[in-house]
Amino acid sequence: MSVNKLALIRYKTIDDCLRNRYRKWTLDDLIEKVADVLYELEGITTGVSKRTIQADIQVMRSDKLGYNAPIIVVDRKFYCYSENDYSITNAPVNKADVEKMKEIVGVLKQFNGFTYFDEMSEMIARLENNVYRSTHQGRNYIQFENNRLVKGLQHINPLYQSILNKRSLLIEYKSFKAAASQQLICYPYLLKEYRNRWFLIAQTKNKKLLLTMALDRIIEFQELIKEPFLEYGGLDFDQYFDDLIGVTKTVKDRAHKVVLFVDKYNAPYVLTKPLHHSQRVLKEEENGIIIRIDVVMNFELEREILGFGECMKVLAPRLLASKIKARLSKAKEWYEEKPKRDT
Repeated sequence: MSVNKLALIRYKTIDDCLRNRYRKWTLDDLIEKVADVLYELEGITTGVSKRTIQADIQVMRSDKLGYNAPIIVVDRKFYCYSENDYSITNAPVNKADVEKMKEIVGVLKQFNGFTYFDEMSEMIARLENNVYRSTHQGRNYIQFENNRLVKGLQHINPLYQSILNKRSLLIEYKSFKAAASQQLICYPYLLKEYRNRWFLIAQTKNKKLLLTMALDRIIEFQELIKEPFLEYGGLDFDQYFDDLIGVTKTVKDRAHKVVLFVDKYNAPYVLTKPLHHSQRVLKEEENGIIIRIDVVMNFELEREILGFGECMKVLAPRLLASKIKARLSKAKEWYEEKPKRDT
């Protein structure tokens, strides 16, 4: 059965809706949502008919595409999945799809030598590995960094759609420091990954603050259809995070000239994998190198430096050097404490 691009967009949009169990979806709601997505992605202004969405639901329920989606109607009005964790994206890939993916991977690999495709190298390798494993039994031949215990990954696609379609959100969030969760009306702008953990950059309605929220601390969220979306004017997020290691930053934070000494044994690691794109070597000495990076002083920077232990020293600024020294002294105290003995 041939499936065109628009049909796949409709199936994916319906799937995203039905996976959002914090809202009840009528047929009219699904029609409106699909029409919005088709307009945003393809510029289609004619909307979508009731008959088309009903036919899409029947296809998703059937075995024609291998979905067998457990779509039910509650109270003769609201559509949902009878299985909480179901998604058409979890459906097994059929042979025709595998062959098509092989073709796509083959085309992508032809472009892999061009500099503007450098950032796609990992994605292409990951795709090729997954396609190979779907057709060949046996061990993996390439492993990527992956933490299966990370929470909140199920939020990535719904949040991405909210950002793409400029939808205001009501988010229930509980930070590590808070005793209880709080509900915030937010305008989402960006999803950002750091060390296998995902974060949402959003602005709150009342305090006008730019927040960085970890997805694993988001309890639930829902779109606010009647709440106008507020653009974050005058800020280029690529530039905003350009002087940063990690994700922790406020609008008022500015980059500092951070000067570091790295011993000769660890210098090759820092030279081949710079701490930041601004890194440059100031001096080469017999026992190591002195480098400079221009970054915001935040928790992630401190953790990066502490990760090198005795092999790295902060030469400037003095405030950062004092913080690292205090944290190392505190760590030293842990090891100097005498173990408690049972009496």
